[in-house]
Amino acid sequence: MRTKLLLTVCGLMLGMSVLARDYKYATVDGDLMKTRIYTLDNGLKVYLSVNKEKPRIQTYIAVRTGSKNDPSETTGLAHYLEHLMFKGTKQFGTNNYAAEAPLLDEIEQRYETYRKLTDPEARKQAYHEIDSISQVAAQYFIPNEYDKLMAAIGAEGCNAYTSDDVTCYMEDIPSNAIENWAKIQADRFQNMVIRGFHTELEAVYEEFNISLTNDWRKLQAAMNKMLAPTHPYGLQTTIGSQEHLKNPSITNIKNYFNKWYRPNNVAICMAGDLDPEKTIAIIDQYFSSWQPGDDVRQPVFPQQPVFTQPRDTTVVGQEAEQIWMGWQAKQANSLQADTLELMEDVLNNGRAGLFDLNLVQKMKLQKANGTCQLDHDLGEFMVMGTPKEGQSLDEVKALLLAEIDKLKKGDFPDNLLPSIINNKKRRYYQSLERNEVRADMFVDAFINEIDWKDEVGKLDRISRITKQEIVDFANQFFTDGYAVVYKRQGVDSLQKKIDKPAITPIQANRDMKSAFVQAIQDSEVEPIHPRFVDFEKDLTVAKTKKGLPLYYVANNTNGLFELFFRYDFGKSADNRYSVAADYLDLLGTEKLSATEVRQKFYELACDMDVSVGADATYVYLYGLNENMQPALELLEDLMSNAKVDKEAYEAMVKKVLKNREDAKKNQTGCFNHLLAYGIYGVRSSLSDVLTEKQLKETDPQVFVDLLKNLSNYEHTANYYGPLSVDKISALVDKYHKTAKKLQAVPQNNYYVKQEANQNEVWIAPFDAKNIYMRAYHNENRDWHVDEAAVMSLFNEYLGGGMNGLVFQEMREARGLAYNAGAIYNQPNRKGETESFFTHIVTQNDKMMDCINHFKEIFDEMPASENAFNIAKEGLTKQLASLRITKENIIYHWYAMKNLGFDFDFNKKIYENLQKVTLQDIVDYEKANVANKPLRYLILGDEKELDMEALEKIGPIRRLTIEEIFGY
Repeated sequence: MRTKLLLTVCGLMLGMSVLARDYKYATVDGDLMKTRIYTLDNGLKVYLSVNKEKPRIQTYIAVRTGSKNDPSETTGLAHYLEHLMFKGTKQFGTNNYAAEAPLLDEIEQRYETYRKLTDPEARKQAYHEIDSISQVAAQYFIPNEYDKLMAAIGAEGCNAYTSDDVTCYMEDIPSNAIENWAKIQADRFQNMVIRGFHTELEAVYEEFNISLTNDWRKLQAAMNKMLAPTHPYGLQTTIGSQEHLKNPSITNIKNYFNKWYRPNNVAICMAGDLDPEKTIAIIDQYFSSWQPGDDVRQPVFPQQPVFTQPRDTTVVGQEAEQIWMGWQAKQANSLQADTLELMEDVLNNGRAGLFDLNLVQKMKLQKANGTCQLDHDLGEFMVMGTPKEGQSLDEVKALLLAEIDKLKKGDFPDNLLPSIINNKKRRYYQSLERNEVRADMFVDAFINEIDWKDEVGKLDRISRITKQEIVDFANQFFTDGYAVVYKRQGVDSLQKKIDKPAITPIQANRDMKSAFVQAIQDSEVEPIHPRFVDFEKDLTVAKTKKGLPLYYVANNTNGLFELFFRYDFGKSADNRYSVAADYLDLLGTEKLSATEVRQKFYELACDMDVSVGADATYVYLYGLNENMQPALELLEDLMSNAKVDKEAYEAMVKKVLKNREDAKKNQTGCFNHLLAYGIYGVRSSLSDVLTEKQLKETDPQVFVDLLKNLSNYEHTANYYGPLSVDKISALVDKYHKTAKKLQAVPQNNYYVKQEANQNEVWIAPFDAKNIYMRAYHNENRDWHVDEAAVMSLFNEYLGGGMNGLVFQEMREARGLAYNAGAIYNQPNRKGETESFFTHIVTQNDKMMDCINHFKEIFDEMPASENAFNIAKEGLTKQLASLRITKENIIYHWYAMKNLGFDFDFNKKIYENLQKVTLQDIVDYEKANVANKPLRYLILGDEKELDMEALEKIGPIRRLTIEEIFGY
């Protein structure tokens, strides 16, 4: 199941339908997004919200169907269709659809035969024949033309997702691209053609392989099965079964598309710099021909059995043990939803919930949280816990249930509910600043059939729920009829190895171009003029009366603020500060306990954080500006008067050590440490931590003293908010206590990328059906500023998402991976060197195919004028519509300063970009990438890999998990 926390503001009445030209729309009184909701004649729903901050628009096209509606014999179908929606139509993705169509029909029929075969040899022969016909069809296929179209109009973030009830397609487009975007999407959703089927199927299967080591997925599937035993939520997963993925049906996919992908089952959700009246007219122009479906009603399933006693099951995997408990709930649009959402925050809100204060802060267990997941048909409320060292899962279970009992007894502060409402308001105001959040709220309302007036009025309704009503509801809801999933550590015997299929790579045809793509490229649109940061105009640089440097940007949008103090040293100077930052969260003062400190911040709808980066340290304060003064007083009191708690420190050390061991059981965690070891050597930001001995022997007073003395070092104050420069300056002077003369900061001992100038293989062990692999090159080449435009365009051409050369070759043409990429790295600070890497996650027996083809790409990089022009056009439009605003101006200032600039470097890239030619890219690649030695960093099971082939690349260095972690 999938859920999103939907926050709203006061507003109760649905506005009268009004007329915008010929288009009627609905509004809701009190809606701060001023959403317009249109319904076209064919049933297509359109949600529009205007946000003029930057000339871009977030677009989501949401189809009210997902894996819930997969045929039981071909699970995973909705998700696979999502992938195939990127393959083109009758107009694009092909150079001759008339010639291609009969071949695609034959492939479809052969798959229907193939999926019913059981004899291994017969299946192998049938697949060979499919592969052969696919080669013939591929001469007409132009892979990635959809991605080229999106690049050509300047779109970013092109992607999609599938869940139980929804399949959603997303793009972030320039505001001048609405018509071209609508033209493309209308064709895509009406005339989708299934092509490139067998290579894309392998990409989906690689995604399935990645999921095998994700124990969260196992826990979720097991919980769904117990709470929804006769519903598709519990009977099948979105990714599908291994057997069904290897036996797909194009016919079933077409039938599914024809039934559910209909305008009366779809919503277009857009937020950003748009004119609603012009936008709806364009959408109507291109989508009005889309024919509605006869029956797009959601199927009705039997009511789920109600249980009166606890039931449990167990899943097994390599990751750390944990326990989940779940209760059945009603669907997302039920009246119960408000209370469940509020009850979730009473238990855990990240600061002052029962779990937060009584379990996490007091470290009675390793982790604890709870969440309500409400979908179209059903919901569930889950609580999860991870044991600390030596603790059993049943002990964790007892602790979680004890806190639920407190909820049922009303054993929580009376001011907790008002505090929750204030924090919800704060998060809602923050969410309005992001177009993607606005559009996502539209998606969830449409998919779950929530009336927009109910969505807008949610916060007002929740604010009227009383403590007694929460207690009464909790007593009715939290019965003994719950499900328990124990996640044990061990080897999952259900995982099966699948050999790679014999796929002949299809032609990339990157120099081909359909007439449809050419027409989009030739279309004239009103240009968007770039607007880069002018630090002299956009950033106020001042000093407080006490002489503290202040960087200021006014917030003219809402009542939120962010204040932070930045110190120009970090973990690389003194790794004790990371421990001090974590320890502070457990401390109080002489006057306030640690619990009271957290509660007071939460009451103020403000929060604080001490963040220690590799090279800089930040003390943050943020929230409702009306409460900034008492929040700043509270922060300064805590920093100056934190009181040592030795018992809390000892518990924290145990928790830190347990987290370190748990990370060694996680595939992604292990790979990240392998990367850090392979790039930086034995000393990196990940490995540079206090040892177990140091943690246990250090007096915790040391860490408190580090924080108390922090403000006596040279630092800057930085503010984004509605106060004037003079007012924030006065507040900082009054409450932020510093020495009269500040000390120089400790010197950073930077983590330095190591030279990698010979072919070699470094491998670390992890038992999985796939490998994570990165090939890294670094010859300590200084960064050449004048090459920045060439480097940026090279990266766009080579690894620029789905339109990049690597993605096309590794995934589209060969089906070798779910994700693959490559990038030439620009340094983050002056004096740091350049480097290059490739990245791929692939099935074990595809490893050498990946290595060999990466080498082919980079030793003789394919040069395509067509692909180059699209990459250049796309990057130019992205930069022209880029807007760095609000608090990001301050962060961008520091980023530029680290590189030695006092100006926005994006401007220099944009100005030089037009001079870059394809030959420049080819020359750059030959000079810096082609035939260069590589250090292969591989996380995988050596027993499943072709070690003889790896030995031919270069010397093999076998690393242990302890070596790469450094402990």
